[in-house]
This record gives sequence, structure tokens and C-alpha cells, in this order.
Amino acid sequence: MKFKLHTTPATAALVLSFTGLIALRSDLIAVPFLTEMAPIEIQVENSPKLNPIEEALRNPTRLAPLPPEQIDTETLWLARVIFSESKRVEEQALVAWVVRNRVETSYRGKGSYEGVALDPYQFSAFSSLSTKKNYYTSLDVDSNTPGWQTAMRVAYDVRHAEARHRPFSPYTRHFYSERSLGDNVAPDWAAGRVPVRIRYASIDVDHRRFRFFEGVS
Repeated sequence: MKFKLHTTPATAALVLSFTGLIALRSDLIAVPFLTEMAPIEIQVENSPKLNPIEEALRNPTRLAPLPPEQIDTETLWLARVIFSESKRVEEQALVAWVVRNRVETSYRGKGSYEGVALDPYQFSAFSSLSTKKNYYTSLDVDSNTPGWQTAMRVAYDVRHAEARHRPFSPYTRHFYSERSLGDNVAPDWAAGRVPVRIRYASIDVDHRRFRFFEGVS
């Protein structure tokens, strides 16, 4: 008596479940239904990979100070600007990108970090009327002010980071702090503008402290 075996994908799956005990060799046993089964794809969800700047900001305690010889004059000026604006590393990094954007787009004709830092009426700490200007311009590679060595590391990392690691467009060249302005109104240049979205998933910016804007002439 002959029996004809009718198979379906479900039957095939049942058969395959026993392959740990029975080895099927295609040259000995023909199993044509196996060729009709679609291959099984297993997709593994990977957590988003952070870029080096985000990694550093997620673990700021790992930002080891750099050897003094690695800090050139331009990095030093960038560090002075970001340290004058904030003592929080995540905010320092964002401000550093704004300064870098200004340098790389020659905003207001300034093509160096020193030029951007000392550009009149741009960064309050370096205004000619600022009582803190001498303090911030005096900070150098040997200064032991708490947090200063970390600020220099942030400045170095942002300045030398690949452009693709920007948290916003290269034309994001302005910011202001509602907290610092107090009861004052927002700057005229911010009227009607919406703050940019920060692309760093690891940073949640408090808009009362900092708001960043692009396309301001």
C-alpha cells in the first residue's frame, strides 16, 4: 500500500523541530517541500549609537584633562567663551558648536576663535564694559579654577570633531538665555523665530537656560 504525504509549511516546521535527533541529508532523502519555505530573518534592535561628543557628555566624569601642549591658542579662546556662558558640560558643548559655526561660516567677517570671542556686542563676558572680561581672558592652560580643565577638554573635542557630529545646522550661530536676561525681553533678533531642535538624543536642553537659533543674519 502506498501513502502520499501532503505537507504544508506548518508540517515542515514540525518536521524540522526534530532535526536535532535525525540528520536529513539531501542526497539520501528528498524533501521537496523545504524549498518552498521562505527563509526566516531575525532582526535585532540595536540601541542608537552615540557619536563621540554625545558619549562624552553622557559620561562627563570621563573627560580627562588634556596635556597642556595639546591646547593651542584657538582652543583656549573657545574654552574661555563656553566657560563664560555655562558651567554645565552639555551646555558648553552646544555653545562651542555655535562658536565653531561662526568661525567656519566667517560670521560677521570673523574667521578665528579669538576674533569670534572678541567680536563686539556678541558675548557679554568679553564686552568692553564687562567686569569679568579680565578674569575670563586670563584663564590659561595652567589655571586651576574648578571646571576649567573640563571646559578646555570640551572645547578641544568640539573643535576637532567631524562636522557630521553637529547637533544642529552650521548656520545655527545664535543663542540666548532667558534665565540670564531675567525680566528683560528676548533679543530683537529672536522675534518670531523658533528655537532649533538639538539632534543629540543624550541632551535635554532647558529652554529657560538656553535657546539656539539658525539663520539669523
